Amino acid sequence: MTTIALLDGDIFAFEVAAAAEVATDWGDGLWTLHAHEEPAKAVLADRVQSLVEAVGADELIIALSDKTNFRKSILPTYKANRNGIRRPMLLPILRDYLRENYEVFERPGLEGDDVLGILSTWDQLKGTKVIVTKDKDFNSIPCNVYFAHRPDDGIKSVTEEEADYFHMVQTLTGDTTDNYKGCPGCGPVKAEKVLAADPEKSLWDKVVAAYVKAGSCEEEALVQARCARILRACDYDFKKKEPILWTP
Repeated sequence: MTTIALLDGDIFAFEVAAAAEVATDWGDGLWTLHAHEEPAKAVLADRVQSLVEAVGADELIIALSDKTNFRKSILPTYKANRNGIRRPMLLPILRDYLRENYEVFERPGLEGDDVLGILSTWDQLKGTKVIVTKDKDFNSIPCNVYFAHRPDDGIKSVTEEEADYFHMVQTLTGDTTDNYKGCPGCGPVKAEKVLAADPEKSLWDKVVAAYVKAGSCEEEALVQARCARILRACDYDFKKKEPILWTP
């Protein structure tokens, strides 16, 4: 059976672009930052090839994020902590390089993570699919995933039950990188305790109870859950090309 590598283009293009920047001290307090396109493109091509080989893939699809993000309509402050932060100067060029040389999927309003989540759970894409990334959030997708920064772990298979559980953990803890806060006062240890208690209750009921106990409400829990949810094929309207917001 064909093995398809689903590559997180955002992460690997960013890494290569950042590493390509060289600071130069010209003396008298003058510093400049420069980067060379062609060597960076070669490094990125080598990186992509090594990752394809690492998972034994026959085919490759690279996912990139769109400029717009549907989560900002749910939570306007989503990723607002990144506003004003300089991106590596070669990042747009390397993204274009990926588009020009590989099969790249981008969809309106979606992050690259969502594209990967949809493709990995879409029955119409035949073959053994493996997400290649460094992002722990893919523990919330029922998929095969290869974490490139932990190569010795090999390819991990995440079950639907495990993915649903991790989604609820993220809903409770939030994610400071993406600027959604989760349940007030709830870190990873407390989240595990919340979800382990009251075995007769559903995970969602436990999450809501934790939010209410913290002085919040179910509506806020739902906002956080929708921000935490990486889309699966069931969360996407292929005809309208828009997300179907997660509902418990």
